[in-house]
Amino acid sequence: MPAPEPDADLALLEAAAQAAGAIALGYAGRPNPVREKPGGLGPVTEADLTVDRMLRERLLAARPGYGWLSEESEDGPARLGARRVFIVDPIDGTRAFIAGQSAWSHSLAVAEGGRVVAGVVHLPALGATYAAALGAGARRNGAPVAASLRSGLDGARLLATSGQLDARFWPGGVPAVERLFRTSIAYRLCLVADGSADAMVSFRETWEWDVAAGALIASEAGAVVTDARGAPLAYNRPHPGVGGVLVAGPAVHRAIVSRTQVAAG
Repeated sequence: MPAPEPDADLALLEAAAQAAGAIALGYAGRPNPVREKPGGLGPVTEADLTVDRMLRERLLAARPGYGWLSEESEDGPARLGARRVFIVDPIDGTRAFIAGQSAWSHSLAVAEGGRVVAGVVHLPALGATYAAALGAGARRNGAPVAASLRSGLDGARLLATSGQLDARFWPGGVPAVERLFRTSIAYRLCLVADGSADAMVSFRETWEWDVAAGALIASEAGAVVTDARGAPLAYNRPHPGVGGVLVAGPAVHRAIVSRTQVAAG
């Protein structure tokens, strides 16, 4: 049986993301136990785990032949042999979610052959849904979005933690940028996609589930998306991490690559 078209997978992801949002919002004002994951991997809440279970059951029931990779599910080698795989972050920006802030998201993607073919980033507390299928452009709440075409890095709106502007990453000098920040990495990618920011950088290893959906959305909006050294991202690898992320319009992306240096190790 042929695999569904990316548009069909995108519709499936969008419906599942809406259901995830309803669950997560339902935890507002309710007890939501929090624990720290081993290895300094951050907090996880009952809401994260409930959303994860729902998504796994719903998505794999609809696509039983697909693999599964999620931040909150135990990983295994079975996904590596699947033609397509779901790559999911049940709640991206859990710290913001715990704090009662609004800038957290559900990040859902389908990858095939190492590249993402459908992706959704849903921000239920903000009433925003970003979506893209490979080759079909990117949309926010159904309206097309486009990345910034800014020509230079100095003065750009750059989404990054403060540590990404450490001088060791910028041998030619730290650029004069307006630094912005959102806890959800997926949301940061979408803010580049819709032109609200000119670029996003992270020089540290990043998990596939944080970037898969947002990276497709940003690239379909016209941004260039690479790892921290300017190489294309690949997905569904045995170790599901990527070596940093650089996202910007073509000119700003070239400027970042030419001016940055990733610390050894």
